[in-house]
Amino acid sequence: MPTIAIIGAGPGMGLAIARTFGSRGFDVALISRTKEKLQTLVGQLGQEGITAEAFTADVLERPSLTAALDAVKARFGGIDVLEYSPAPHSPVPGLTMAAPSEVTVDNLQPQIEYIFYGAVAAARTVLPAMREAGAGTLLFTTGGGSVDPIPMLGNVNAPAAALRNWVINLNKELAGSGVHAAHVAIGVWIGEGGPEGFPTATSEEIAPLYWDLHENRDRSEAVFTA
Repeated sequence: MPTIAIIGAGPGMGLAIARTFGSRGFDVALISRTKEKLQTLVGQLGQEGITAEAFTADVLERPSLTAALDAVKARFGGIDVLEYSPAPHSPVPGLTMAAPSEVTVDNLQPQIEYIFYGAVAAARTVLPAMREAGAGTLLFTTGGGSVDPIPMLGNVNAPAAALRNWVINLNKELAGSGVHAAHVAIGVWIGEGGPEGFPTATSEEIAPLYWDLHENRDRSEAVFTA
């Protein structure tokens, strides 16, 4: 069975992506900071006939992220698809938002660590085996501000744009190797409770994009807008 590892898995996009791939025959590895919350998702997926397991890691602590991905490979025999989409559902120490004129090295660096460096560390952990096998998919998610910046997210959009640039460039490097890298930019508020007037969509409406990128290997990006 092929395996997808979802970094930053939660009850929204993570669960929807897990269902999208799990319903198509994938085993699912769910990775985030809180194993107890993941176990609930593992139970939900199990009731739907999807084999899933929880692994604990913090993208800000790269050794834990590497260890979790190594544990996934040991449990399932390898990782065929990596999806990286950590999004804080509760306050994360050191992560704040700042407008472009308010950006400082101090409030930018944690966002770079969270959004960009964690993604690079995850890719470097799984890429050698994918290259050796001549097959694999690397999927990375950011907000729509990576493409069309939003002033209130000045210190978030900048590293997100850097990640987008790196992913598209990585895919160019990997051309002909059998390994595919792609970026998803989500330009809507996911679920309910968003700012007034801001477009919204459900996780279930967005998740098929990930399967499309996995299947259509000539694409390096998908942008979801209302």
